[in-house]
Amino acid sequence: MRFRRPAGMLPLPVPQQGGSIESLNSFLNLASRDDFVLIVAWLLATLRSGGPYPLLAISGEQGSAKTVLSKLLKALIDPNAAPVRSLSREERELMIAAKNGYLLAFDNLSGLPVWLSDALYRLASGGSFAVRQLYSDDEEVLFEAARPILLNGIEEVISRPDLGDRAIFLTLAPIDEVQRLPESELWREFEIARPRILGALLDAAVHGLRAMGRVHLDRLPRMADFALWAAACEPALWPAGTFARAYGANRRTAIEGMIDADPVAACVREIMAVRSSWTGSAAELWRADAYRSSHDLLSERTGWPKNPRALAGRLRRAQTFLRALGIDIAFSREGRAGSRIIRIRATQENIVSTVSSVCDQPAPRPAGDVCDDDSRSDLVGRYPMGPACVTTADDADGADANAGLHFG
Repeated sequence: MRFRRPAGMLPLPVPQQGGSIESLNSFLNLASRDDFVLIVAWLLATLRSGGPYPLLAISGEQGSAKTVLSKLLKALIDPNAAPVRSLSREERELMIAAKNGYLLAFDNLSGLPVWLSDALYRLASGGSFAVRQLYSDDEEVLFEAARPILLNGIEEVISRPDLGDRAIFLTLAPIDEVQRLPESELWREFEIARPRILGALLDAAVHGLRAMGRVHLDRLPRMADFALWAAACEPALWPAGTFARAYGANRRTAIEGMIDADPVAACVREIMAVRSSWTGSAAELWRADAYRSSHDLLSERTGWPKNPRALAGRLRRAQTFLRALGIDIAFSREGRAGSRIIRIRATQENIVSTVSSVCDQPAPRPAGDVCDDDSRSDLVGRYPMGPACVTTADDADGADANAGLHFG
């Protein structure tokens, strides 16, 4: 079957030549030029015939036009009578939605359950789901799809590093009442401009198809296929390298936000701000009063793991983002009993930049503390919490291997 027309599908406009992608910017409430570049790159990524696709995560307070932005982007690529929807209740519903639509837009989210975060990760990169066929005992129905995904909510709903590593994060500013337009007027103007905007997107995609085999990036980020495609298309729209700068800055902001939102990653960053290495067991790290001393009563709310094993699992998830900040984590077994050892090491560039940014003066090290690589030290009560921040390092040795940026 060459074509399907699921319920709710609406026609795309006939694209027109001579349009400019800049006309799209007048309909979007974006905070910066970089945000517009990322929106266009994401739209171009949706025109690819297969995944993996980056997720677009939009956040902002009430009145920042999150839903309108989601509907506008959906109307450009996959018009539908129900442009945005609520969260699916199970993975089977999510795969059915993917089978009957191309761009999945979820509106006004307050959070993502763990199972749904994992399911969205698989769907963005290409996933499959099998269920027993009705009225049969040994037959299955297979759902397989790779789809572009858009999420919006007041808060940043993506909290798991694996999904965040595939996402583009945008934060919208509130719209002043003087600048606010009736939605009916906005849509009337958009319908007039939509054929030319789609034509400009398709022209950029044609340029990307021609140049794809000749594009080379010095460093490939996590979403390498997306980055190569955006780099191939962008000369039709703006100077080469514009996307790489915008995407790199967005990844840096995402990394810092993910670490701030994860108490385990934040704890490791605080510990390594005043030392070059740490070696010990997950139980020793779990007892670190550096983070828990003032949060014992709030441990469930702050998300601190309930046992050392859970902490080790959280460390594995945070490894990628912490490595971008110059903090390497390695797991090994030592001794005849095969005890599990965690080694945390900071590069020299990370030590210099982070210690200088924790406070005006670094926290004093307790007497008798040992910081050798082979040392095993209990962290209970040793390092006070402080308002940590991250600064940019100039040394290429501290560069993020994914985004091509330098992190302290």
